[in-house]
Amino acid sequence: MDATTHPHGTPETHHHDEHGDEHHELGFWRKYVFSTDHKVIGIQYGISGLLFLFFGFCLMMMMRWQLAYPGQAMPVIGNALNHFFGTGSMPDGKMTPEFYNSLGAMHGTIMIFLGVVPLAFAAFGNFVVPLQIGAPDMTFPKVNAASYWAFVVGGIIMLVSFFVPGGAAKGGWTSYTPLGVIADTGPNFNPFFNGQTLWLLGFIFLITSSLLGAINFITTIIQLRAPGLTWMRLPFFVWAQFVTAFLLLLAFPPLEAAVVMQIMDRLASTSFFLPSGLVVNGAALQVSGGGSPLLWQHLFWFLGHPEVYVLILPGMGIVAEILANNSRKPLWGYKSLVFAALVLGFLSFIVWAHHMWLTGMGSAVSAFFQTTTLIISIPSVIILSAFFISLWGGSIRFTVPMLFATAFLPMFGIGGLTGIPLAFNSADLYLHDTYYVIAHFHYIVAPGTIFALFAGIYYWFPKATGRMMNDFWGKVHFWPSLICMNVIFLPMFLQGMLGMHRRWYDGGQGWNVSGEHIWGLTGFQWNTPISIAAWVMGLAQIPFIINFFHSIWKGRKVENDNPWDATTLEWTAPSPPGHGNFIKAPVAYRGPYEYSVPRHGKDYTMQNEPIEASELTTAHPTREPVLRA
Repeated sequence: MDATTHPHGTPETHHHDEHGDEHHELGFWRKYVFSTDHKVIGIQYGISGLLFLFFGFCLMMMMRWQLAYPGQAMPVIGNALNHFFGTGSMPDGKMTPEFYNSLGAMHGTIMIFLGVVPLAFAAFGNFVVPLQIGAPDMTFPKVNAASYWAFVVGGIIMLVSFFVPGGAAKGGWTSYTPLGVIADTGPNFNPFFNGQTLWLLGFIFLITSSLLGAINFITTIIQLRAPGLTWMRLPFFVWAQFVTAFLLLLAFPPLEAAVVMQIMDRLASTSFFLPSGLVVNGAALQVSGGGSPLLWQHLFWFLGHPEVYVLILPGMGIVAEILANNSRKPLWGYKSLVFAALVLGFLSFIVWAHHMWLTGMGSAVSAFFQTTTLIISIPSVIILSAFFISLWGGSIRFTVPMLFATAFLPMFGIGGLTGIPLAFNSADLYLHDTYYVIAHFHYIVAPGTIFALFAGIYYWFPKATGRMMNDFWGKVHFWPSLICMNVIFLPMFLQGMLGMHRRWYDGGQGWNVSGEHIWGLTGFQWNTPISIAAWVMGLAQIPFIINFFHSIWKGRKVENDNPWDATTLEWTAPSPPGHGNFIKAPVAYRGPYEYSVPRHGKDYTMQNEPIEASELTTAHPTREPVLRA
């Protein structure tokens, strides 16, 4: 038993067996299903997020068939899909335009809101943040459980929408009005149980889940840090999650209000987003009118732009931990990284209208948003530059997490740099809604964020399970994924510059612009190699899936609690951590990245190692006195 004084003056006792009697009485359901333990909830979020990512990727692989071979029957599984998704989706194995639109809308929705956000923010945040700050759990364990189950309900509603009459939502992942209000209405649709309305209802649960999680993360990071763990001793991953939580907390409520208003427009005949005088299928639409379709775009993108930083910041945090650990040297420019992340978070709220250059905004407003969009690239460049400099002169170990983390750097760089032309409304007039935009943001979230997430899974897996994932199969997973990512998305820049539109269901075969040759193929012909690369990348995930589940039970057991020789506090806990996390409550005496400190017997010094007298002769920026109440 160990008693310590918390920075806020309350004596605390931790012992991972302290509540042993009470803890062991928990049955299977309370321990593994309706758990309030942050580690179990983190793992639940992680596995759920991976399953949704895989499902969303399968939807895209189906779309890639239609783009490469439009109007042709899908081999082997085409007819089965028609039975699975309902008649009218794939008659005779051929994809209908409506089903293609459903796949497009649901691919975007599932990958972002049911895949990357739960995995990057909720899973890694829940599992790693309390361990990294030396906390026994999250501040509000039951709110944490409620957050996960709201996410599950939202996910189930989204999945159910595929099987209602008329199929899933068809209004794009952004559900732009007026299409989002008038789609899936009429005599052939149930007024409530239709794809578009269920999409909105599911979204309410997903937003609520994120808000509950964000409140919990902010409170936990402020209140439950271990003694001595001052703000500038926090691992960069914790800072990234902290900023991400604020983005969700401030950006999601306006969208939740907008979603409720769009549901009202669909069900209660209001006209928040419907103007007067709309003509649909040759007949005037009978609505009260007076609403603004642009209002939806503003409310959506006010979330939508902070959302892309919600996707990327946790990835940057993961990459920071892995780069420092595998280059065996401190992160370069820790304080500039922290302030860059804070500035990134602030600026992300004042750039949203760059998604809306085609709406005819005035030159003063567009000048403002062009300027802020260019300025927001500066903190991103600071973070990326600090990561590259951190590698300089390091003793680099190319473990599997490090392969994914180093691949993240140039891939995120390509994604960021290609966004700069889109910041100018004059260039965007041509590039808007083309494959160029798809290539730009997929370089950020696919070989960017998703590679960072794979890196984090391979890195923290031994902490979660006490076993290592297989190194060889990790590399078999990495190399094809990296190559295919580039074969998929690089040609899309070319297609976009030819003018190919992102939502053409026939792959652009009937459009003059896609008939021009570039790099030996026409824009339309590029669809075939892109699709083949996408399917190969699907196959390349099989080694990961097998490796992941096999290693949970059969992986090589770790020899100690710190298999990567890391410095941060989570590696002082048992692997896997028990109830309450730490056998002895940790105290932080130093900064998070003390690798290769001179005159030390080993090349890493953990945060909970007291400072020795010999060290006090050397000034060190991250060594302040331990905080005692």
